[in-house]
Amino acid sequence: MKDINEKLYQLFLSCVPPILMRLLRSKMPPKGVHWIGDYGSWEEARQASKGYDDGLILERIKTGALKVKKGEAVAERDGVLFDEVQYSWPVLAGLMWIAVQSRGELNLLDFGGSLGTSYFQARSFLQALSKVRWSIVEQKQFVEVGKKYFEDHELRFYEDLGTCVKEQSPKAILISSVLSYLQNPYELLDKVISYNFDFIILDRTPLLLDGRDRLTVQVVPPEIYPSSYPSWFFNKNDFYNLFNEKYDLMAKFESIGKANINAIFEGCILRRKKLL
Repeated sequence: MKDINEKLYQLFLSCVPPILMRLLRSKMPPKGVHWIGDYGSWEEARQASKGYDDGLILERIKTGALKVKKGEAVAERDGVLFDEVQYSWPVLAGLMWIAVQSRGELNLLDFGGSLGTSYFQARSFLQALSKVRWSIVEQKQFVEVGKKYFEDHELRFYEDLGTCVKEQSPKAILISSVLSYLQNPYELLDKVISYNFDFIILDRTPLLLDGRDRLTVQVVPPEIYPSSYPSWFFNKNDFYNLFNEKYDLMAKFESIGKANINAIFEGCILRRKKLL
């Protein structure tokens, strides 16, 4: 029946004039993850969201990450398992470039790094380095699970930025798909800049091609986990201007992700000025 329905759908597409198809699609609800609204405050966006079950999501992420750690699965992101690693090659290249400048050592702070999603994705490449210290700063419940099931001589977990910086003195910070979910993302960025990391790598940051910052609600389909929550989109030019005084922009790159509004997902590699 599914095959018949698909054939009928394809026949329908072949018969409908393109201009009518565009009109019909504009009236159809978005599929998959999508973003709605333009809210005036975080509280307003929060009230328009369904929220999510923290415990359920954490358990799904833990189960998936453990499978990856044990070699029973290839990759995990947000609790979803993948048949192959979806590498962010620019991020990986940036990490290795940073390590080269530190005699083959990588000392990284991974802010909002879950239970090691990016670490496990890069692990096979990291083995070529002489030393790796990968420190994740996360919410308390993630840190508790991380310490119990994942922490080892390379991977560490912390509840706050300051403690991690004090104990590990990381040279670089990775912030991937985090900023848009913070109530006050610019406060975090100001703090990050104030710590004078030698390198900053940003990935999967949603940037508007024009207009002011926009606060939306991100809707996640039930097949991932049924939820919705506030999510920022940042004005692209204003966002990069935040770093101009203290950092040189070494590279920008397209990231994983597509939005149903006029925006792109982008990443960048920044080096502190006068570092050389």
